[in-house]
Amino acid sequence: MGKAHFSFSLFIVAFAIVNVCKADEEIGIYELQRGNLSVNITNYGATVLNVVVPDKYGKLDDIVLGYGSIDDYKNDTTYFGALVGRVANRIGGAKFTLNGKVYKLPANDHGNTLHGGTKGYSNVIWRVREHVKDSHLTLTYDSYDGEQGFPGDLSVSVTYLLLGQNKFAIRMQAKPTTKPTPVNLVSHTYWNLGGHASGNILNTHTIQLFASQITPANKKLIPTGKISNVKGTPYDFLEPRVIGTKMPAGGYDINYILDKTGTEKHLTKVSTVWNGKTGRKLELWSDQVGVQFYTSNMLKDTVGKGGVLYRQYGALCLETQGYPDSVNHPNFPSQIVNPGESYRHVMVHRFTAS
Repeated sequence: MGKAHFSFSLFIVAFAIVNVCKADEEIGIYELQRGNLSVNITNYGATVLNVVVPDKYGKLDDIVLGYGSIDDYKNDTTYFGALVGRVANRIGGAKFTLNGKVYKLPANDHGNTLHGGTKGYSNVIWRVREHVKDSHLTLTYDSYDGEQGFPGDLSVSVTYLLLGQNKFAIRMQAKPTTKPTPVNLVSHTYWNLGGHASGNILNTHTIQLFASQITPANKKLIPTGKISNVKGTPYDFLEPRVIGTKMPAGGYDINYILDKTGTEKHLTKVSTVWNGKTGRKLELWSDQVGVQFYTSNMLKDTVGKGGVLYRQYGALCLETQGYPDSVNHPNFPSQIVNPGESYRHVMVHRFTAS
């Protein structure tokens, strides 16, 4: 399949050495492949390691950032490709009140809780329920009452699916069994449609976001509780625009409120991203109310796959989600899920090149 796929295969062989942590907990690599689309996932953090797709010339390349070893993922602070929870994004003051009780959480981000705490779902080993190479991989995790301060037992699952030869879907589900609890799961994949090693995305990627409003945040990235229109501001991507034009200082890291337009099979169209050089296009649909658009502002000389040095603005993230800090903002859509109810989150990525 060409030189690009050969080097990618070497990476997988080197990476796929199983690491036995406990008698019943093994870390492995699981491949999904159909046609020229291939995805590799590890059950450590339910992490997307690679997504390989062709460009307009048919050349295959890996378009997500990541590391070259499991140990690097264990020490990761970027959340490359991880499944993040129990509550992704930030919780202000590292606490919230539910049914009159205050729940205190680990403060791992300037006095706030980020991506589930000091050991969220991105840092645990998931069980493999089912793996069919040309179809899907399902992983599960049983989160216990009090884990990282969150109330109640929670059964969590994620299924990674290939739909045809150019669609990659993610289906996240969670069911509380003992207590009401907040749930906001996120897939934290870093995309670079030029290839993971191609560098800065600001002037090479054009994006359209189907979102007319944002939830403004303070300097610590905690929402103020207000809702603002993007029209005419640097946050306006209602029409396609090169990311780096009009960009606010420091880049983008903000929650967009999705417009309920452009729906497909009960999913809302979130965004379209293009790379002019490779011709690759990524279209994203989801059933969530928001998306965090992040331009990897905090990347700084991070050594990635193949020794590649990832620098600031080396990728973009599109994290479909509930609004950040919803547990502390009654005017935001609730993330509380009660026993007997189910949390569901679907994302569909479609890749083309022309």
